[in-house]
Amino acid sequence: MSRLADYFAIVGYDHEKDRSGSSCGKVIQRFPEKDWDDCPFTQGIELFCQPTGWTLSTQRQQPSFYVAVLTDIDADRHYCASFTFYETIAMTPTHPDDQDGDDQEPNMVHHSLMFAPKSLVLMSRLDYFEAFRNCLGLIYTVYMENLQVQLETIVGNILGCVQVPPPGGPQVRFSIGAGDRQALQPPLSSTLPVTKSNVALVFDQLGINNAMTVFTAALTDHKILFHSFSYSRLTATAHAFVSLMYPLRYSYVYIPILPVSLLEVLNTPTPFIAGVHSSLRNDVVDLLDVIIVDLDGGSVRIPECVNIPSIPDPIMNRTMRALTMIQNTELLSADYAFPPSPRKPSPASQRDKEIRAVFIRMFADIFTGYRSCLTIIRIHPEPFITFHKASFLGQRGMVDDDFILRVLDGMGFGAFVAERGPPYRVCDIFDEVYATMQDHLREERINPDKMMEHVKDLAHQLHLNENPNPQPYVQKVPKPTEGAYARIHQPPFQTLNANTVQDIIDEGLAKHSIKSKLANVRPHQCRIVPMGMPITAVADKQRMVENNARRLEVLRNCVNFIFENKISDARIIFPAVLRALKSRVARLALTQELHYHVQSNRAMLENQQFDLVVKLLNCALQNDTNLDESGVAAAMVPLVTAFCRKLCTGVLQFAYTCVQDHAVWANLQFWEQAFYQDVQKQIRQLYLPQYEEHLVVNVSREGSRSPSTPRESGDSLSSWSRSSSTTSDSRRSGATYKTREIGALEIAAEQLRIYTTLNKMTQQELINNEESTVYSQAIHYANRMVFLRVPLDVSRSLKNTQGLDGESNSNSNITASIAESDSFDAESGFDETETVDVGSTVVRFVTRFVDKVCAEGGVTQEHIKSLHQMIPGVVAMHIETLENVHKESKRLPPIQKPKILTPSLLPGEEVVMEGLRVYLLPDGREEGLGAYMGGPTLLPAEGAVFLTTYRIIFKGTPCDPLSCEQIVIRSFPVATLTKEKKISVQYLPHLDQWLQEGLQLRSNVFQLLKIAFDEEVGSDNVETFRKLVIKIRNPPSVFNTFAFTGHMIQQATPLRKQKEKNASLRQFAKRTLLKTARKAGLKSKQSNRKTKYVLPTPPLPRRNISPRSSDSESERPNSEAFDDLSIIDEGEFVTSLSSDPKNLERLVEKTGYQDYQRLGLGNLSTIGQKSRSEPFRISVVNANYSVCRSYPALLVVPQVVADESIRKFARCHRQSRFPVITWRHPRTKALLLRASGLHSRGLMGMLRHNQTSGTSSGETSSSLEQEKYFSALVAATPSSNRSYHSSYSDSLTSLDSLMMVGTDTLTIPETPDPLRRGIFSKGSTANRSSTSGKPKPTSAQDQPLMRGVRRGSFAQTMNRLRASIGKGGIGFGSSSTSLNRIGSLREKSRFSSPDTRSRAQNGSLDHRGDLINSSVQGLHRVSLYVLGEKTQMKGIKMESFQKCDFIPLDFFEVRHVKASFKKLMRACVPSSLSPEANFYKAVEESEWLLQIQNVMQLAGATVDLLDVQGSSVMICLEDGWDVTSQVVAVAEILLDPHYRTIEGFKALVEKEWLSFGHRFTHRSNQTAANQASGFAPVFLQFLDVVHQIHRQFPLSFEFNQHFLKVVAYHYVSNRFRTFMLDNEFERVEAGWLHEDKRPSKVDDGEEDLGGFSPKHTANTSVGGSIWDYIEKQHRRSAIFYNFMYSPEDGDTVLRPYSNISNLRIWDYYLAEDLAHGPTFDMEVVTKEIRQNEDQEAEAMGISRRKILNACYDSIMLQEPNYFHGQFQEIHRLETDLGHLPQKWKVQWDKLESPHRDHVQRQVSFNTQMVRSHGRSIHKRSTLEILVRGKMLGEAARMFTQPHHFEKTTFTTPMYCDYCTHVLWGLSKTGMRCVDCGYNCHDKCQPSVPKNCTKLKTMSDASASSSSISRTGGSDASSSSVVALSTATTQAFENFPSSLGDCSHSTHEGFLYKQGALLKGWKQRWFVLDSMKHQLRYYDAIQDGNCKGFIDLAEVESVQPVKNHPGASKKSEENSIFEIRTVRRQYNFMAANPVMAQEWIDKLQSCIQ
Repeated sequence: MSRLADYFAIVGYDHEKDRSGSSCGKVIQRFPEKDWDDCPFTQGIELFCQPTGWTLSTQRQQPSFYVAVLTDIDADRHYCASFTFYETIAMTPTHPDDQDGDDQEPNMVHHSLMFAPKSLVLMSRLDYFEAFRNCLGLIYTVYMENLQVQLETIVGNILGCVQVPPPGGPQVRFSIGAGDRQALQPPLSSTLPVTKSNVALVFDQLGINNAMTVFTAALTDHKILFHSFSYSRLTATAHAFVSLMYPLRYSYVYIPILPVSLLEVLNTPTPFIAGVHSSLRNDVVDLLDVIIVDLDGGSVRIPECVNIPSIPDPIMNRTMRALTMIQNTELLSADYAFPPSPRKPSPASQRDKEIRAVFIRMFADIFTGYRSCLTIIRIHPEPFITFHKASFLGQRGMVDDDFILRVLDGMGFGAFVAERGPPYRVCDIFDEVYATMQDHLREERINPDKMMEHVKDLAHQLHLNENPNPQPYVQKVPKPTEGAYARIHQPPFQTLNANTVQDIIDEGLAKHSIKSKLANVRPHQCRIVPMGMPITAVADKQRMVENNARRLEVLRNCVNFIFENKISDARIIFPAVLRALKSRVARLALTQELHYHVQSNRAMLENQQFDLVVKLLNCALQNDTNLDESGVAAAMVPLVTAFCRKLCTGVLQFAYTCVQDHAVWANLQFWEQAFYQDVQKQIRQLYLPQYEEHLVVNVSREGSRSPSTPRESGDSLSSWSRSSSTTSDSRRSGATYKTREIGALEIAAEQLRIYTTLNKMTQQELINNEESTVYSQAIHYANRMVFLRVPLDVSRSLKNTQGLDGESNSNSNITASIAESDSFDAESGFDETETVDVGSTVVRFVTRFVDKVCAEGGVTQEHIKSLHQMIPGVVAMHIETLENVHKESKRLPPIQKPKILTPSLLPGEEVVMEGLRVYLLPDGREEGLGAYMGGPTLLPAEGAVFLTTYRIIFKGTPCDPLSCEQIVIRSFPVATLTKEKKISVQYLPHLDQWLQEGLQLRSNVFQLLKIAFDEEVGSDNVETFRKLVIKIRNPPSVFNTFAFTGHMIQQATPLRKQKEKNASLRQFAKRTLLKTARKAGLKSKQSNRKTKYVLPTPPLPRRNISPRSSDSESERPNSEAFDDLSIIDEGEFVTSLSSDPKNLERLVEKTGYQDYQRLGLGNLSTIGQKSRSEPFRISVVNANYSVCRSYPALLVVPQVVADESIRKFARCHRQSRFPVITWRHPRTKALLLRASGLHSRGLMGMLRHNQTSGTSSGETSSSLEQEKYFSALVAATPSSNRSYHSSYSDSLTSLDSLMMVGTDTLTIPETPDPLRRGIFSKGSTANRSSTSGKPKPTSAQDQPLMRGVRRGSFAQTMNRLRASIGKGGIGFGSSSTSLNRIGSLREKSRFSSPDTRSRAQNGSLDHRGDLINSSVQGLHRVSLYVLGEKTQMKGIKMESFQKCDFIPLDFFEVRHVKASFKKLMRACVPSSLSPEANFYKAVEESEWLLQIQNVMQLAGATVDLLDVQGSSVMICLEDGWDVTSQVVAVAEILLDPHYRTIEGFKALVEKEWLSFGHRFTHRSNQTAANQASGFAPVFLQFLDVVHQIHRQFPLSFEFNQHFLKVVAYHYVSNRFRTFMLDNEFERVEAGWLHEDKRPSKVDDGEEDLGGFSPKHTANTSVGGSIWDYIEKQHRRSAIFYNFMYSPEDGDTVLRPYSNISNLRIWDYYLAEDLAHGPTFDMEVVTKEIRQNEDQEAEAMGISRRKILNACYDSIMLQEPNYFHGQFQEIHRLETDLGHLPQKWKVQWDKLESPHRDHVQRQVSFNTQMVRSHGRSIHKRSTLEILVRGKMLGEAARMFTQPHHFEKTTFTTPMYCDYCTHVLWGLSKTGMRCVDCGYNCHDKCQPSVPKNCTKLKTMSDASASSSSISRTGGSDASSSSVVALSTATTQAFENFPSSLGDCSHSTHEGFLYKQGALLKGWKQRWFVLDSMKHQLRYYDAIQDGNCKGFIDLAEVESVQPVKNHPGASKKSEENSIFEIRTVRRQYNFMAANPVMAQEWIDKLQSCIQ
């Protein structure tokens, strides 16, 4: 028994330390005054009496009570019960410091009453909170009520007279002498916490989810902080969560009430549960890793850095379901049709116990099988038990479960094992629940209602634990009268007499005999703890289902073959065995099989046997983890120390020397668990003979283990039956019946039970025996650890401390610095050559193990000391032994490795590093791996890697013996390497090798080399290889690349003299002053030399200068100097191109410049001369590259623009890249121009600000010159000469046609405005009359009236938009008469709304004024469109640029291209196989196709503006050298058939990419200086776009796809000089463009394969050109020719689809040719093919088998198309006949092209629609780009309003509005927007633009009342679309002209509809829509809102009705018909029987 309370203390306010009403507390009195011996007084309790601080109060407050918890140094909890009340004190206010006291009047000093807190405190080690409240309340009551009881008596009785029995004891009734009767009831169990109703209260406060979150966080060792305004609530909540952890104990910091002065405790790194008052919550908000729980608000705040794992799924689901049923009992009956009468809610105490029962069951479920994983090491004198965590995780399948791992690693679980591990002890409720939990779960799976029954039963036991006495004792506790605390004249609390209190305490202790009380308490009886269900019975049942019999049979046969020395038979099935060893069951079976052979004395093996056994062991270990959760490694330890082979006399090599590289051997935890397992076996054997007579006979399979052991594998191997009839099997089978083995825990339980009955001598003998057992095992394991830790080659460092699948830190991009590359071994920061003493490392490792296990196993100090002395000697002896073994193993005959194959090289290509033997490992590409992809297993392959001056090459043969006859080649140019990364230890099961070194090399030509170096390759060679790769990859300049290797390179003469920038101080001062004066607006003195104002472009060597735009990194320095206007004297240029006619002649010979003359943009023979007859001229203003460094020397400009003007306004553009003409439309004469983006407003403002009086002297500012230049461009555009009238509306006349579909050539009508209005009115009248038969307004004056009625707020907004942008009134709808629109049966408008209609004059089709319509009306009809960036268009004054329009564009910047390309490479060439990887999803996430689409759309818009509109287009994006080049080049390919030829494509690339300065060296990272910027494949993206166009128009291109692939490959390969350097200026400086043109060689001898072989290029100064190479290959063969090319069809303008669904991933990114390497170096492929043919010839005509595989063979080479095959056959025949072979092109030109008959036939409606469909889509894209760029304000909603999609089943043919493909069928559902009727596929939904028209209102009359006709079309007054069924062509002519129309009206007109039976008839306007399958009706023909519709899918019948009872008197006979649907019946009445019958026919045709 123990005291109820240990101490009583009175704590009061310390007035001596008062500071303005705040102070601290002090202990006034404490009793007893001397500390108890077993419990010292806790210091600092005054902090917990007032946790928020001791302060005076101005108001008297009610007494308060709460209990704080303190923890002492021994982790014992002390409960501090505090009862606080307030006493009155008098306060005299002090004078302020700044006042003098003498000046105050006496009446100003007064006394004020304040209230000071005082606390009565009870300190106790027991948690009887209610008793504490009663006792302290009695003391306060006696004090307040002045009862005739001494307070000393009460205090003394509490401390000395109240004794509490231990748990399980009887109820104690007592009184403390104040007229009270009290009782204490101890709980039945000491381990079960008492919670009353605290847990239920917590779940009510926080809710189930929040409570579970906090519980999981506490269980996984997180920091948790509660805050509340109630201290009692804090204590109760913390106690509730700690109680829920039962059977675990919370072992960390536990402070439910934390004082404010101790808040720094919350910064501790250890977990805690704490609570603070809510007034302090602002002081704890900055805690980063603390979970803060607001108890009053019921919220939980989890920091971002905190990750709370979740409880495993099935357990969590069961727990949440049970908690929900407890907390929300009404859920069970919520859905009942007849709910039962409401029940009385369960009391909180009952719910408390039920919730706790759920958590106890949860822990029993989580820890199921834990007793099977207990390992006993010592039984006597005290049991020591450990827990085998790895076995538990492996058996339960929870190795990767983060929650379980954290729980098992926590301190609480360690204490759990220590307390509950012993098999003989006192049991409690958890042990009983644990033993029966699995049986209960089985019952609950059958009957779910059983769960709550079991929960309630367990809750009842918990209730009995707290309330064992069924009859509660009625207590009597006096209380003070209500409101007593507010008494004014209350004396202060008296001082107690310490002697009196101490006397009462002593008297009470003497009176109560503790021994007599203890006699009444019956101690709890110890018993054997139930084992529960073994873990193998509850493990994952999946392995019971899987069929292991066959694979285990193969495994056993292979092992038998090995030990019977049938090596060839074993090798045949060896790969199957290696695959089988991925199964855990197979690995355990292997250890059992090998153990059997060890017992049969077969451990000494031959060399081949030894190698195969070691391979099996390594493979089994490789498939396991370093935790060894399956026990495979532990079972192998005795095997690897048994199997050996004889190397020579006296030298044996054991298997452990070959399996040391696995990480499991370096895991100390593994060795401890294995040691404990073996010790348990020995302890069991020690005591087993005493129990042999009690063994029970059971049917058992031989080799099965006791269920109590963690390695129980009986169930695992149950499918492997040994009942075979073979001799060996029968020999092993033994007896069928065998005695059941008694487990170690059972023996330990019995030994513990009888231990106390043994005498001292016997006990000591048992202790000594167990200690000797542990000691002997320690010796044994120390030797085993030495064997497996000391490597065979002691000079090799221990590397297996790192994870198997980890990667090294070398994971960065290729850098120029070789010294930065870290070696694999440089872990400590030192060089890898440092010597590591392996012996001392092993000694430390083994010693650490011995110290731990011996200390836990109770080994004596003498034995531990002897072990420490033994270990160094064992290590030294073993190292000495291994020296001989290592020396002799080197003498073994080496394994036959394949011969290193030499790769074929290009002419001039040299090997830098000879072949290193490597293995090519498989990467993430599944091709070539065999498996389910089919085909041979080509990878992994063994061979060698070579480094040449051009490529990295792997050449070898597959490791698979079935594929080893083939040769595998994988290579890529060194210049394309983008990333080099070390990969960690790789294990190849094919070869049983641990390959320590590995590299992963990724190339931007979509290739990946993942190689592992053979063990014979040293680390030095690997590092040398890496350094050489980096060196070749990062040359100092392009002249060090392969393109110039082997050639004599003379130093190029620079174009400009390289002199110092500021040669003298005078010159520096002069330049500085000139700059400053120029910026200030002052003019410099006129000089004899001209000055130019250009942006400085640095010479070579260059800095990477780029404006803000292009890249994510800032390539331009952030200084104003770059944007300043520099003054560069022309005298600095000593050489000028224009001064030397020969220089210009050489430039003119370039195909890029020749193209200008072909286009008629100037005469190359009259360069620099002005001609009045020609509108354009080729200017030499940039001949010396002084205006713009990155522009070509010759530029096309308008004739009227002077060179001096160009120099002035060029600086308005970035990099001075001013607009120049690059192409001219041959028909419309429109111009295509390119430039860079305009400078920002700041620079433009500065230029305009600097206009001074100098302007009057003849010099114009740059901005004015720019405006003049734009005017000259407008004047040069023929369409600009048209006259503009106000009636013309400034509408886009031809852009109207962008919304039309026409079969004839679209021309712009010049109809005068009055005539156009007349046509408008007539069309309106005729169509209305012919449609409905009723008179309609016939004058144009009536139209505005209707427009005014229908005009809404949105129409007004669009009017404002039109007024702000355009200058017209009527929109595009009034510009011409009826044209065909794109809203056909094949394509519904994307911008349509089904419920908004506005009637127009061409019948009944709606002309809604949607946003596109209205925005187009606001667009100018201009001559020049400037497409630029949004940011550059802001500062432009539109009035200064007449007839020009600036369209801001959305485009992807270069930084986006870089990021997208990285993702695309990872998608197409992944580095490893991943089951979660999805190729299509990865490609989609890369956004590569979106960027391709964007370029195609921008180029398409350019094409339409040039071709349809006839306007000039200027592209001004970024710096004008990336996206601008893409858009311009693609547009020219689409427009000009010349560029679709090989020669034309060459001219295009040279003109738009090379001459205009695309930065190839910078973007491709060709030199070391450009590595940091990252690879940007802008040119590759252009080639991809050309590929997409080529795929859609295969007849329009002379070249084929292989041509594009060759260009894509070699533009980054650095084989040719063509794509090097950044602009023409640099190439001129290098001397390339001034090189004399070499005559093309006709001979195609083999020695000239390279295109620049040494004999031809020895005298040249530059590298080869890719165009020469392509031309040579093209002459030799048709490898680049497209045989489908049809030149006569090539004159058309191409308009490709740009939808994502029409784009394809280029097979260039995916294809591979492992047979010969990349096919783009034809010389190498030819040599490889000839080499293979020669080898076949040497094989005496015996041809090896040939397998064609998509990833191995080149289909182009192995299976050429028909034409290639015929040319090859002709060449062979000519050679055989001895004729001189003719060129293929000569023979091809001799062929007659097939004759084509042009048949004139009437084109049907559908054919016309199909033909025009692509064109309409193309034009719509153009229109969207223009409108999106011009839209403002509310109009932007059009493109940001998302759709509201719902799944819909279409029963009639529909088309997806996004991809235009068919969308219908009962089995195919699509998506339909319920707001606007947009239809699309499910797969297209994510890509649909957010352009829902839900919020749009009616359009204005300019769109809704217009009629547009084609020129030469039918009359606008033709009949309505009702005639669709009879005259499709006529209907096609009259299709609506508004994009807003979404209806496809089959029939429409007025009908009378009967509201209901016998109700009246009302006239409605009805529209039968066959597309939407609806019959809609409107109030009037003008109404835009649909009033209702009938779904035709629900119509059952349509039939006429005779004698209708409710017919109108005016109705004619047979004019009424009914529509019967599945829901109701509708009656309709037409004007006459003919119209009624027509309606019936139309409806029946639709529903059929």
